[in-house]
Amino acid sequence: MALVTTKKMFEDAYKGGYAIGAFNVNNMEIIQGIVGAAKNLKAPVILQCSKGARDYAGLKYIVKMVEAAVEESGVPIALHLDHGPDFETCKQCIDGGFTSVMIDGSSLPYEENIALTKKVVEYAHAHGCVVEGELGTLAGVEDDVVVEEGNESYTRPEEVEDFVNRTGVDSLAIAIGTSHGAYKFKPGQKPQLRFDILEEVGKRLPGFPIVLHGASSVMPEYVQMINEHGGSMPDAIGIPEDMLRKASSMAVCKINVDSDLRLALTASIRKHFDENPGHFDPRQYLKPARAAIQDVVEHKMKNVLGCEGKAE
Repeated sequence: MALVTTKKMFEDAYKGGYAIGAFNVNNMEIIQGIVGAAKNLKAPVILQCSKGARDYAGLKYIVKMVEAAVEESGVPIALHLDHGPDFETCKQCIDGGFTSVMIDGSSLPYEENIALTKKVVEYAHAHGCVVEGELGTLAGVEDDVVVEEGNESYTRPEEVEDFVNRTGVDSLAIAIGTSHGAYKFKPGQKPQLRFDILEEVGKRLPGFPIVLHGASSVMPEYVQMINEHGGSMPDAIGIPEDMLRKASSMAVCKINVDSDLRLALTASIRKHFDENPGHFDPRQYLKPARAAIQDVVEHKMKNVLGCEGKAE
C-alpha cells in the first residue's frame, strides 16, 4: 500500500456522516502513536505537518517515516501540509511526496487568496496531489500562524461557492468558532460553534468536504497531569467533544488535532521525570509518551470522529 490522497477518504466520510482525524506530527514517536491507534481501530488517518514541523524534522525524514508507517500499518494514510504559507512551500512538499497540501491565504484580501490558491491547485493537480484552501481566520497561535483575539473572522457562506469554483480546491477549511492552541477561550467564556454557518455552507456546497482547524478538546486529564508534575495550565479550555461529534455528522470531513497530542506528550514526560528523576535514557520517557499519544488518538477516533473500522 502507498500513501493516498484524501479524495476517497472524504467521499466516504461525507456519505457516512463521520470525519477523518488529521493529526500533526513532529517526530517518530508521534507518528508511531497516531498510526498505532489507526491500525488498532482499522481507521483511515491523515498525518500532517506544518512548515515549522517540516523544518524541524526535515522533509525527507517526515516522508520516509510516514512511508514506513504506511507499510507497517496497512491502513490508508494521507500526508498533508498544514497551513502552507506560500506557493513555494506547497511546491516543495508536493515535489517531496506529500499527497495533500493546504495553502493558507485566509489572511489575504479575498481576490489575492483566490489567485494564490488557484496557483497551488493547478500545480498540485498536475502532480496528483489534492489541495485544501481556507476562508475565514481562527484566533490563536499555531507555529507561524498567529491571529490576535479580536482579529479572527467567521467564514462568510455567501463566498464559498465562488471561492471553490474559481480555485478548484478539493476541500475547504472554514472558521465557525474554533481556535488554535490550548488557550482557546477566556476563563468563564463558553465555547460555541456556529453551526448555522456550517449548515449554510453545507447547503451551498452539497457533498463538498469541509475542514475544522483548531479543534483540540484540551483533554482535562492531561492538563491535570501537567499541573500535578510541575506545570501550570490553570485555564486551558478546548472545544467540547459533543460539538465536534455534531460537526462530524454534518459537512465536516476532516478535523485537525494538534494541541491534545502536545499536551499528552508533555504530561507523560513530566510525570516520568517527576517519578524517575535519575532517568536519562530517551527510550524510558518517550515510550510512555508514545503510548499517551496513541491513547488520545484512539479516544478521538472512537468518541469524536466516528471513523473506527472505516479503513478499507
